[in-house]
Amino acid sequence: MPTGKVKWFDADKGFGFLSQEDGPDVYVHADALPEGVTTVKAGTRVEFGIAQGRRGDQALQVRILEAPASVQRNRAESKRRSPDEMAPIVEDLIRLLDGVGESYRHGRHPDRSTARPTAKLLRALADELDL
Repeated sequence: MPTGKVKWFDADKGFGFLSQEDGPDVYVHADALPEGVTTVKAGTRVEFGIAQGRRGDQALQVRILEAPASVQRNRAESKRRSPDEMAPIVEDLIRLLDGVGESYRHGRHPDRSTARPTAKLLRALADELDL
């Protein structure tokens, strides 16, 4: 059976495409997914059969081999910080972003001593907002 990865899949439309390791992309309909599975993420490794459809190759009997690594944290394990803890982080970030903006306004990139703490705070804030 051919193997490949999910190129993209739109759960609302009920179809997507798989990219084969050795061949052209293959159309996949939601009906070809395993029982109980309604969507698959891009990058998921799959094995599938191929049949000739009206518009070209079509995947049949898709079997999920390996889901892509998730970048999301386990929300049950994460604890949300209090607003009192978050206020100084946001204020520091605003101050740092003002400095970054000033560097760009003067036609240069910010130096590492500014860029690294700014990136660190942006990630921390993004993680907190994503809970």
